Amino acid sequence: MRVIGGEYRSRRLKTLPGLATRPTPDRLRETLFNVLAPNIVDSVFIDAYAGTGAVGIEALSRGARRCVFVEKNRAAVDVIRANLESLGAVGRAEVFTGKALAVLERVSAGIIFMDPPYEMEKEYEAALSAITNGLVIAQHSSRLELLPEYGALHRYRILKQGDNSLSFYRRSVDQPFA
Repeated sequence: MRVIGGEYRSRRLKTLPGLATRPTPDRLRETLFNVLAPNIVDSVFIDAYAGTGAVGIEALSRGARRCVFVEKNRAAVDVIRANLESLGAVGRAEVFTGKALAVLERVSAGIIFMDPPYEMEKEYEAALSAITNGLVIAQHSSRLELLPEYGALHRYRILKQGDNSLSFYRRSVDQPFA
């Protein structure tokens, strides 16, 4: 796996062996950041259910001021920390080990990316209902139909690539991203 663009472009990232994580495919990450491009510079970004941290690292590479990584798998957290260290990005990141919902309820950011394990469908509802501000992107299986609204969030866009989909939410369709 590699960083697609920005400051760390083409740098290789460590991954977890086996099937403990499902990394966001390069092509889907590229699509995501093409959409986010006008809003990523100087943003605070949360990578919830971070796995190897590839999405959050991509945000840092493309100019996010800070990234908060949330992952409960300790081996994955070690990989995130190693990747941040190898890129010299430790000072721009905060890594939480634990359940994403607890962090999402108390940490705010302009852009929140969440990618729970696809089989944990109830995580989507709980996390999306807990978030009240910012641009929220949920990566999910294309077979899973997320609701058009969760609490204060309204979906305004869906992008599909194969079995992966990105659903974009924000507080109101009239508000800007951040």
